Amino acid sequence: MKNKIKIQIKDLWFYYKERPILENIGITIQKNTITSITGPSGQGKSTFLMTLNRLWESIDGTNVKGNVNINFGKGFEDINHKNYPLPQLRRKVGMVFQVPNPLPMSIYKNIAFPLKLIGEKDQKKTFPKVELALKKAFLWEEVKDRLSEDATLLSGGQQQRLCIARALVLEPQVLLLDEPTSSLDETSVEVIEHLLLTIKEKCTIILVSHYMDQVKRIADKKLVLSNRQLTQQEDKPLNKVKG
Repeated sequence: MKNKIKIQIKDLWFYYKERPILENIGITIQKNTITSITGPSGQGKSTFLMTLNRLWESIDGTNVKGNVNINFGKGFEDINHKNYPLPQLRRKVGMVFQVPNPLPMSIYKNIAFPLKLIGEKDQKKTFPKVELALKKAFLWEEVKDRLSEDATLLSGGQQQRLCIARALVLEPQVLLLDEPTSSLDETSVEVIEHLLLTIKEKCTIILVSHYMDQVKRIADKKLVLSNRQLTQQEDKPLNKVKG
């Protein structure tokens, strides 16, 4: 149900060395939608994504105040609460970065790596999950006969889809994407946009993008981050041509 709220953020502040980067943010994000975040460079768009999976905790001098509540199926839980297990959060909230970062290992091992981290050692269970993730990322047909090859030899677009597949193998409920198509050619961009529209049926997506055409094509909700504030962008009506 698209009208069901998946993420509810209240009074969120983010500080770096006591300097506010995000200020008093309050928004809701619906389940099974694509929410885009645009805005000027250096405003904290990537930082905002990190508040949704607590990646900021690995950066010295950072601090967060406020509530990030996510409904993983048992009601809203505040993922900023210190008692919320970080490994559990990272399984439910996946992330894909701007620059593809395949691990220096085979295509298969790249996708299987998150499963290995959670203790899955049975190849009979691992292989179907790897195959499904690659299919979701529209990559299976291109790599099914060379799964043992070095993943770093894939093209840029293929590498980014590999990274998406790696994030999807744990079946996250939320997927964060930080400008995932900024370094890709037009064809690769089209494939990934189609991929995102497909996987949103089972996953809530938050996408940082500086491509306004991309935002218009695939975003259900459009947010703008500027001056430490996150606000909803309203679609402007087309101006009529006088003649």
